[in-house]
Amino acid sequence: MGRWSGRLAPLLVKFVGVGDRDSVLDVGSGTGALAFAIADAVPLARITGVDPASAYVAYAQTRVPNDRVRFVVGDAQQLQLADATFDRVLSLLVMNFIPDPAKALREMIRVTRPGGVIAAAVWDYGEGMEMLRIFWDEAVSRDPRVAPRDERNMPLCGRGELAALWRAHGLAEVEEQPLTIPQSFASFDDYWSPFLGGQGPAGAYVAALTETDREALRLRLRQRLLGDGPDRAITLQARAWAVKAAVPRR
Repeated sequence: MGRWSGRLAPLLVKFVGVGDRDSVLDVGSGTGALAFAIADAVPLARITGVDPASAYVAYAQTRVPNDRVRFVVGDAQQLQLADATFDRVLSLLVMNFIPDPAKALREMIRVTRPGGVIAAAVWDYGEGMEMLRIFWDEAVSRDPRVAPRDERNMPLCGRGELAALWRAHGLAEVEEQPLTIPQSFASFDDYWSPFLGGQGPAGAYVAALTETDREALRLRLRQRLLGDGPDRAITLQARAWAVKAAVPRR
């Protein structure tokens, strides 16, 4: 999904409304897509990215444009950061992968100043992520036993789920909004090849298939996307649900 996070990040930055002098925390910063989108949109913002993967942090740190952007290794569930440090705390496409998202949200609240904003976005795997919806529809049609592996079963991915978590933790002025981007593929192979890398639930499923079953799934997907026609470019839609809310002033 890395190729798409860079397109989604500016939409989350706009939705949140990062200010010129804000101190911003990017929780689960990965290789820096969201942090760099913030830096591009708001050059004077001070940005800290935190991620548990040291390789991602090291890579992101090589790309920092100035000393206003930095990346550190850390766990969203136990942030090694002082209370009430940040004006904006954002998280892009990671809340549903954190083992205890409620604990992570409590940490995000702790490090945010009163009146500051906490926001996150996750893919709508159930209905709005066409790339994966098509994949799992065909995989389950071939073998109904794999239905529990469908990413539609992941937490916090449906309409209202992130917002409910935010409200449950006492955040104020909760607002939810869909963020949608096009996913353009140059060819069918451009669509299919990412699944061969073994990343994520779908990639892991493909990697575990026999060569015969993998080819059968590939042909089903090609038929679904191209019919009996020749190979061509494919455009699908990808929707994420975004939520933002304010930390109450005491």
